[in-house]
Amino acid sequence: MLNVAFNVDKLNVNLGGTAGNIAYSLALLGEKPIIYATAGNDFRDYEMKLKSLELPTDDIRIFEDEKTAQAFITTDLADNQITAFHGGAMFRANEHPLVVGEKSFVIISPNDGRAMVDHAHYCRHHKLPFIFDPGQAFNALSGDQLVKSVHESKALVLNDYEWQLWKDKTSLSKIATLGLTETVIITKGEEGCRVVTTKEEFELPAVSDLQVVDPTGSGDAFRAGLLYGLSRGWELKKSAQIATVVASFCVEIQGTQSHEFDEEMFHGRYQEAWDDSF
Repeated sequence: MLNVAFNVDKLNVNLGGTAGNIAYSLALLGEKPIIYATAGNDFRDYEMKLKSLELPTDDIRIFEDEKTAQAFITTDLADNQITAFHGGAMFRANEHPLVVGEKSFVIISPNDGRAMVDHAHYCRHHKLPFIFDPGQAFNALSGDQLVKSVHESKALVLNDYEWQLWKDKTSLSKIATLGLTETVIITKGEEGCRVVTTKEEFELPAVSDLQVVDPTGSGDAFRAGLLYGLSRGWELKKSAQIATVVASFCVEIQGTQSHEFDEEMFHGRYQEAWDDSF
């Protein structure tokens, strides 16, 4: 038997979702990515915000008899979280098959498990480069589904806790995992990230001297920066450095789509963090 209650000192309601969060940070970088997702009959206000950022919404399918997915997250400053999640329209994502252009670079992030497996198959079949980002969908995916979905990906991206889940669910070592994907990138919160390939392994620190307000969404911001670099064919280290800088803006403000930066701010922080020009 379990009956647990937490007193929370602040409650905020924010727009979010992995696809929206990644697209938001990409928009700050000047990109206009396609958001391929499902939403419900309460999506109109969110849609207006995306359009205000000049983000296309044509590939978001609306199910009028569903609600948009919602997450209720309790987070502390050490990035420990307890989440209650209702999938709503997301649970019907397999009814919205992926169809994108032949030059697309795709990131498959937490979604209905069946849809994630199907999207990965589509990318392999059409020889599209893709990043697999299982995140909070780990519980919805079996070990076999995880292995199948990561196969032939450009990168597997997860945090340090999810990396342990990956090894537990798939029974694969680091070397065996690199037989499926070109790169494993493990984010470690305030400790930065670790990047592993068959040819090299290195760690990057997080951006220092930040006033951390809310770590929620920083992983999605990191993925936006990573996708920005890799989709341009830039080297792995530079792409991860960009990702780390994008994430640093997110942790300084509450909410997953509240941070802002312009080109000058981004270049300045990149220069300061890595002693290098962008």
